[in-house]
Amino acid sequence: MKSPVSLLVVLAVLTATLCAAPSSKTPSMPPPIDRTISADLHKVQGPFNRMAEVCVGAGRANEGLRADWQRQLAQVHRKLGFRYIRFHGLFTDDMGVYFEDKAGHPIYNWQYIDQLFDFLHSIGMKPFVELGFMPSALASGHQTIFWWKGNVTPPKDMKKWADLVTAFVQHCRERYGVDEVRSWYFEVWNEPNLSGFFSGTQAQYFQMYEATARAIKAVDPKLRVGGPATAGCGWIPEMIDFCVKNHVPIDFISTHDYATTSGFLDADGTAGTVFSPNRDAITASVLRVRDIIRHSALPNLELHFTEWSTSYTPTDPLHDCYQSAPFILDKIKHIGSAADSMSYWTFTDIFEEAGPRRRPFHGGFGMLNYQDIAKPSYYAYEFLNRLGPTQLACDDDQSFVCTNGRGGIETLFWDFTIAHPNPPANDQVYYLRDLPPMRSGTAKLVLTGLAPGRYSLALRKVGYRVNDAFSTYRDLGSPSQLTRAQVKFIRETDNGAPLLRQIVEVGADGRFERSFPLRENDVCLVTLKPL
Repeated sequence: MKSPVSLLVVLAVLTATLCAAPSSKTPSMPPPIDRTISADLHKVQGPFNRMAEVCVGAGRANEGLRADWQRQLAQVHRKLGFRYIRFHGLFTDDMGVYFEDKAGHPIYNWQYIDQLFDFLHSIGMKPFVELGFMPSALASGHQTIFWWKGNVTPPKDMKKWADLVTAFVQHCRERYGVDEVRSWYFEVWNEPNLSGFFSGTQAQYFQMYEATARAIKAVDPKLRVGGPATAGCGWIPEMIDFCVKNHVPIDFISTHDYATTSGFLDADGTAGTVFSPNRDAITASVLRVRDIIRHSALPNLELHFTEWSTSYTPTDPLHDCYQSAPFILDKIKHIGSAADSMSYWTFTDIFEEAGPRRRPFHGGFGMLNYQDIAKPSYYAYEFLNRLGPTQLACDDDQSFVCTNGRGGIETLFWDFTIAHPNPPANDQVYYLRDLPPMRSGTAKLVLTGLAPGRYSLALRKVGYRVNDAFSTYRDLGSPSQLTRAQVKFIRETDNGAPLLRQIVEVGADGRFERSFPLRENDVCLVTLKPL
């Protein structure tokens, strides 16, 4: 049974859901949100595109040996549908992969990688293998990045690097089977166009890519290799040109993008970030890169954005806020089939580029915080995963309407309104505030072609103070550490359960019509299941 305080919070949530929040930002009321979302069960657009569920990101390989990391990954695989996981640091010293004896002969050790990959295999996930960083015994220099000191220098001996890659791939084939490893992706390095991540030049990266790709293909020509995994969509034409001119194998392009006005790397969050006011941020980048590929000499290359999010720093409170949920859905909707995957960075706040975090909500990238508390970004993906396999035609550009083939319909709709700080203010200040929505209105849902009869209706929602754990945490006084009781309270308050369940009747005309309250940056999932 919930405590009296919990019941009060539930009542407050329902009130906030059904009533428009007054504006505190402007003296005049902005225009309401009023939309009609229509779909006919007999008018099919096609299979629902599941590219959003292909891959998700994580910090580094060694974190994947932790019990809490593994518990959370199993959860997001099971409930959000992710199939691949990508992370840094597979070859970094804390994974104990590479050593040399006194004569300089390589010594390989796969025990930590085996533990990690065995776990992924046990839960039905696959690695999107990022090959890096450089083992110190093989490194040409001492430059490192992050608290865990990933070495970012080129190899001192390119043949020894290629031999390491060869031995690693052969070991994976022996342990997991030829067909399994053929289903993986092998990505060469991370963001080599940033000096913080790669101390070499573009030419040195291309040399390392060539040695790596040839080593992988020599083991099995059917293995998939690609890159350049650049920040800000850099080096794409150059990468393709290099591979074409030098007959270097490449199966996919990978790159990264974040919806900020400037910058690429800020692990400590000290520089300050500003959320982009451009509605086409991320989307325009994906479409542009797809167009580059389409007009290149290799027009059929796959395209994987192996990192993307609102911001590139793990200390941006926007990652914790309710505005992140419609942001995610807007990008997935408008990118569509232009990308083969969009790997959200990241699934968990267990992420230590700047060392262990000191607060339960600190602007971390994750969909789940340290205490397994789900953020709004988590519910955006959960709602996507609940959609059926067949998408229905619908003119509304902020919704998905799907059917499960058993007569039911799932309608996911949202409002994406950009609220962002005006410089010199930044995200690190702006999104710590209580930011109630400025607008409210209704979304009228009109569904036709249904079989007459009784249906179970459920409404799930995420938005301001609805499955908005950061607001609940702030109401508790933003404690630097959470007690067990506080963790339980936040989980119960923001647990993703339906806000409304009822039985509805569809008449002989096969028509269902209902209006639902909708506020700025709300996300709603309405499901109808025949009884």
